[in-house]
Amino acid sequence: MGDRSLLQWLLISARGVAMGAADVVPGVSGGTIAFITGIYEELIRSLNNINLGALKILFKEGIKPFWKHINGTFFVFLFGGIGISILSLAKALKYLLKNEPVLLWSFFFGLIIASIWLIGKTIKKWDAGVITALLIGTGVAFYIATLQTKGTVGSDWYMLICGAVAICAMILPGVSGAFILVLMGAYQVLIDAIEERDFLVLGIFAVGCVIGLLTFARVLKILFDKFKEITIAVLTGFMIGSLWKVWPWKNQIGDEPLVVHSDGKEDWAMQNVLPGDFSGDDQLLYAILVAVGGLLLIVVLERFAPKSES
Repeated sequence: MGDRSLLQWLLISARGVAMGAADVVPGVSGGTIAFITGIYEELIRSLNNINLGALKILFKEGIKPFWKHINGTFFVFLFGGIGISILSLAKALKYLLKNEPVLLWSFFFGLIIASIWLIGKTIKKWDAGVITALLIGTGVAFYIATLQTKGTVGSDWYMLICGAVAICAMILPGVSGAFILVLMGAYQVLIDAIEERDFLVLGIFAVGCVIGLLTFARVLKILFDKFKEITIAVLTGFMIGSLWKVWPWKNQIGDEPLVVHSDGKEDWAMQNVLPGDFSGDDQLLYAILVAVGGLLLIVVLERFAPKSES
């Protein structure tokens, strides 16, 4: 097991459990958890070692040198913990999405409000380029959030793209992969797939994640290295625009569902409304309390994060 003891490897898995819990909650970043717990640099370094050079080592020197080069045991224990966490939480999240949507989305709303502040404050200089990037990010996210798709969400190619994009967010401190899935309309589809063990959907999503790790993640790293302020402004804009998507109070509109799934489940077009116009119990007081709770959770995580994270 390399230079680590079994206990140390189990602690890596424990960090993975925490990252997995963060990655299924919009507004909380698994990358931030990795940074706080001291494994972020090793994670990024290990991911960057998965390249053509690693394949050359595999074919020329064999499996053992290849495994050591990519830090394979680290990945097994870390992603094992992440997987256990996600599988454990999916059932609870599916229940809440069905039975307590107002409170759950209120919690997510609070998380994202705090994340906007947390990421936005890392921008040191607000010039015309940064402001333009913020507005573009906000506009694009708002446009995506207001789309009423017919059959696109949940299709194979779309889930492949979602996997590629979401995994890039999951490995960046402060950026929530689950938030990206919410913005793209695939969050509930994936939660259902995990809880129902739909291995076709999960497999397609996983392939997208691999593609994202090996391609887009490197592009994002270049963007952060060369255009950090602009990139952060775009990400902050994405979060601002996504608030429309996570607004807790929505009424069903239209006479026919957008999509009828094979299991009989129907997806309807939804319209944001004020709490007083909500067709069900607005749960306003409780919604405010859980939103504040979500906001405070991000503030607490930020307090524990190393000062160098920004």
